[in-house]
Amino acid sequence: MKIDFTLNGKHISRDVAPDKRLIDFLREDLGLMGTKEGCGKGECGTCTVLMDGEAVCSCLLLCAQVQGCRITTVEGVQSGNKLHPVQQAFIESGAVQCGFCTPGFVMSGVALLEKNSDPNEDEIRRAIAGNLCRCTGYSKIVEGIRVAGKRMRDKS
Repeated sequence: MKIDFTLNGKHISRDVAPDKRLIDFLREDLGLMGTKEGCGKGECGTCTVLMDGEAVCSCLLLCAQVQGCRITTVEGVQSGNKLHPVQQAFIESGAVQCGFCTPGFVMSGVALLEKNSDPNEDEIRRAIAGNLCRCTGYSKIVEGIRVAGKRMRDKS
């Protein structure tokens, strides 16, 4: 089947198998390796991407479901060589440990801050509730999102 959608700001038109998952299309067909697969069941959030601005698990989406949508992966949030404020704040706050879950947390943080650049701790924790990490206690991740939000507010 043919799908047409926007990926990281660029139009994509491709033939894909009707049962191909979005994560497989991104990684295998397009070579976008930033989106990781953890559980393959939508429970860990490692594969989180944005679909029309909402954080979704790409392991649960078939390519047919993205027809006409805007998809953003972790590769698409930075501007040229400039990291997104969430990416930069994660580095500075030590929110990155082994790094495997980091792209999913970044995408959940970006989705939250695009809607609410001044979330409280409870709102941040709710936004990342679908993302699991085995290395951290989440406090540095929460701090990274909080710092990124402040920077985004200060720019506007």
